[in-house]
Amino acid sequence: MTTHTERLLPSSPAAARRLPALAFAALSSLTVLLPLQPAAAQAAPAAPAARALPDFTDLVDQVGPSVVNIRTIERVTRRGSGEMDEEMQEFFRRFFGQPLPNGPRQNRPQQQPQEEERPRGVGSGFILTPDGYVMTNAHVVEDASEVLVTLPDKREFKARIVGADKRTDVAVVKIDATGLPAVKVGDISRLRVGEWVMAIGSPFGLENTVTAGIVSAKQRDTGEYLPFIQTDVAINPGNSGGPLINMRGEVVGINSQIYSRSGGFMGISFSIPIDEAIRVSDQLRATGRVSRGRIGVQIDQVTKDVAESIGLPKAQGALVRGVEGGSPGDKAGIEPGDIILKYDGRDIERPSDLPRMVGNTKPGTRTTVTVFRRGGTRDLSITVAELEADAPARRPAAGREEPKPSASAAAKSLGLGVAELTDAQRRDLKLRGGVRVESATDAAARAGLREGDIILSVANVEVGSLKEFDAAVNKADRSKPVSVLFRRGDWAQYALIRPAAR
Repeated sequence: MTTHTERLLPSSPAAARRLPALAFAALSSLTVLLPLQPAAAQAAPAAPAARALPDFTDLVDQVGPSVVNIRTIERVTRRGSGEMDEEMQEFFRRFFGQPLPNGPRQNRPQQQPQEEERPRGVGSGFILTPDGYVMTNAHVVEDASEVLVTLPDKREFKARIVGADKRTDVAVVKIDATGLPAVKVGDISRLRVGEWVMAIGSPFGLENTVTAGIVSAKQRDTGEYLPFIQTDVAINPGNSGGPLINMRGEVVGINSQIYSRSGGFMGISFSIPIDEAIRVSDQLRATGRVSRGRIGVQIDQVTKDVAESIGLPKAQGALVRGVEGGSPGDKAGIEPGDIILKYDGRDIERPSDLPRMVGNTKPGTRTTVTVFRRGGTRDLSITVAELEADAPARRPAAGREEPKPSASAAAKSLGLGVAELTDAQRRDLKLRGGVRVESATDAAARAGLREGDIILSVANVEVGSLKEFDAAVNKADRSKPVSVLFRRGDWAQYALIRPAAR
């Protein structure tokens, strides 16, 4: 794509000025070859002029000063050498029948545990208000002991985490500064598929990197809490939390993740719509947390066959598979098999519309749901409850046969326990290879990996088995963060694991 674009651009300003003249000369030469036409035919309207390629230089000047680099630091406690000596004393006593040659621990001064700082990650963000509120991704600042924000003018500030919401992956931090260049927030309803957009961020720590592309789709349902903006803008580790900008210099999204089925970058990236992000940030700034509604129903898609079989005019709405006992839905009279067509007077086109609408409702609100039941519709009054915090990941049921986690030194050095994928798992996931995360502690947990993730590559090396995983880890330079591409559900994203130095 880049080479093609360079061919279309004029090589110099002078060449650009000559283009109209050259085009006119070319058209004139064509008319010589055409047969003479009647005057009426010659007066036909001219073909529309081709559009020029966009120039992003003014946008970079306009928005660039509002984009920041975010570094996070984690404080860890390192044991004093005295504690290690005690372990060695026990080792020598047990296996050699004598104390450590340097003498008993009591004869040496005891060293206290020491606290040290370790870099945890690099991301991006943008200035939301002139008084120092900065928006980024929640996973950028997760588990950070200290957050450092660097402005494009090289000023650096320690930031306070105002709040972070994992469901939407939105976070707000605050720096003590005033008169900052805040971004302009765009109108998502004006965003069109096919229009040019630009991203600014710090991929791989390269600050103020500019990439561009087009909007590939809007309202892309990825199974997450929010619908995403899909683009072909190049997004890499470090871009997370940076702005997606339209040609009017307005922020329309927060760059968040990529999608890949093969394990490699496929030119598909996703951004959180800015209107949803602003709604979340307002709650974070007000209370430090996000409150969401729930009605306690399990839903599924309404297929065309189901719609035809029950007399529903078209396949729309959310099919109720189950109702939680004692929930708002149960109290309102919603039954399994109902199809929820409307919530608070708004149509439910897809099942994913319902949890988003309910989630954006303030708990305690009384509203109406319209359901289709046995050939007719009825309105039910319902009082929305508050959604509980995320439940911890479920462990495999007792007695269920699971692949044995790898206990190799390579896996343990990253804080991972991994297992080979079974043939059935590969078929279900439609993967050629990869290894499954059975446990994530220390560095891997800090990087955001968790049980059930599928690791596809390590340090840009594709891994198809435990043997290839160990080889890739052993080959990686662990004095630097190790990039891991992993899949969670159908969606792939990067994590940077920072293992302890060997």
